[in-house]
Amino acid sequence: MRTRLLYALFGLMAALLGVATGHLVASLLNPASSPVLAVGSTVIDLTPTPMKEWAIQQFGSNDKIILVGSVLLVVLLLAAVAGLLARRRLVVGAGMLVVLVAIAAGAAMTRPASDALDLVPSLLTAVAGVAALWWLDRAHRTGAVLRDSSGGERLTLGSDAQRSGPSEHSGRSQHRASRRGVLVALGVIAAATAVMGGAGRVIGRLRSRPEDIDLPAAADPAPPLPRGIEGDVPGLTSFRTPTKDFYRVDTRLDTPVISADDWSLTIDGDVDEELTFSFDDLLEMDLIERDITLTCVSNSVGGPYVGAARWTGVRLTDLLDMAGVGSKADQILSTDFEGMTISTPLDLATDGRDAMVAIGMNGAGLPRANGFPARLVIPGLYGFISATKWVTRLTLTTYAEKSAYWTDKDWDTDAPIKISARIDTPNALDELPKGENLIGGVAWAQQKDGVAKVEVRVDGGPWKPAELGPDGGNDYWRQWVYRWDAEPGQHTIAARVTSGDGEVQTAATAEPFPGGSSGIHEFLVSVA
Repeated sequence: MRTRLLYALFGLMAALLGVATGHLVASLLNPASSPVLAVGSTVIDLTPTPMKEWAIQQFGSNDKIILVGSVLLVVLLLAAVAGLLARRRLVVGAGMLVVLVAIAAGAAMTRPASDALDLVPSLLTAVAGVAALWWLDRAHRTGAVLRDSSGGERLTLGSDAQRSGPSEHSGRSQHRASRRGVLVALGVIAAATAVMGGAGRVIGRLRSRPEDIDLPAAADPAPPLPRGIEGDVPGLTSFRTPTKDFYRVDTRLDTPVISADDWSLTIDGDVDEELTFSFDDLLEMDLIERDITLTCVSNSVGGPYVGAARWTGVRLTDLLDMAGVGSKADQILSTDFEGMTISTPLDLATDGRDAMVAIGMNGAGLPRANGFPARLVIPGLYGFISATKWVTRLTLTTYAEKSAYWTDKDWDTDAPIKISARIDTPNALDELPKGENLIGGVAWAQQKDGVAKVEVRVDGGPWKPAELGPDGGNDYWRQWVYRWDAEPGQHTIAARVTSGDGEVQTAATAEPFPGGSSGIHEFLVSVA
């Protein structure tokens, strides 16, 4: 039994060394080619939409961490099996490790922008893992041979006294030496795993540092944003979302590292002239600056995947006009640096809203996690049809000719953001004191003439108006607060918004798939 556990440990240590090696090499070449991340990305692509949405709702922004952890756990369990197989025959256990790495290599090579260099992390993962398993197996078997040989010597001695003499002492010494050999091998492998894993993380952080981009002043700047009321309402969301707190929802498990000097944007397809722009080209154009709220379609009612920021970029219509849009196109198929595609209805992108190719966020260059060097920002549409990050190509085409990633997964092609109000404070975990309490939150009604009114309801009673915070424009959310004279007991609180064009937020519930969630944000609170 001890030997089986020992060989299972051998398999685990061999796999950990291999994974650390692959991650380190990938951090130097292409983070997405890391074997574990490559498998995780493939799992994301193959996961049915309902399961993806369930994971987002259950785990929130930790869904990717849990996915990577799950992939690693499965790999380690299979590696333990490989170690057990190596106990009987080393070549079989090593072969199983190679098969595991081959699966990861296949996943890396099926990524849209993969090349031969993406095989290197997997190859070195296999070499490191097999070498570690061989070393551990050799250390253990050498010790077994020594123990067997010492035992044999004792059997050839004549008397009991002789059998308990020098040869027995020699056997114990050889046993200790063989055990030290295994422990030394395990220690060296563990240390190498820790060093390479740490080095990979350090290199990843260094590579993902933001580039120093000096954004020129916008030719069409946004007016000063009014001061929010979050300082007066504890727990209320900031009127402008700090860049570091802005939500991130995408299919990537790593943070892409793209140099502004190497980046370009191509406009092709049904155009009069195919054009390519460098990052410097965009900096030299007339920039616009707008305050816009973005929302992910996976955001549930009252969910966190919504944020408001000041975006700087080039008008999308300016770029399209330079290329000259043909008469056939009905969609813009945008492509990121690795081949991820998103489709946007052409008529919605060019109907006068402030759609842009954004290069700045809250007065600075885009963070890498939010799309650096450039991304699409189209107000009023859910991100899965309007907010392509790391965008490198805009193809004017038709839905009949080409379909995008989310279209193939049966999400809606037209997906306007549904008007909604969210309660930020209090929450269901709070116990409130008797007397006046503040109920506060944010509401949005993009492309609907903005937020005209927010109302609050307590215990199913009549809707009563809340006080609105400052106005940041129709494409921006508004803060609100309601002063509630609370009585002891449990109470249900709810909020809804009415847009400037008279639309009242619907109470009909809908899941995020396929065109965004709907319903009233409502929950129980306790008053002492």
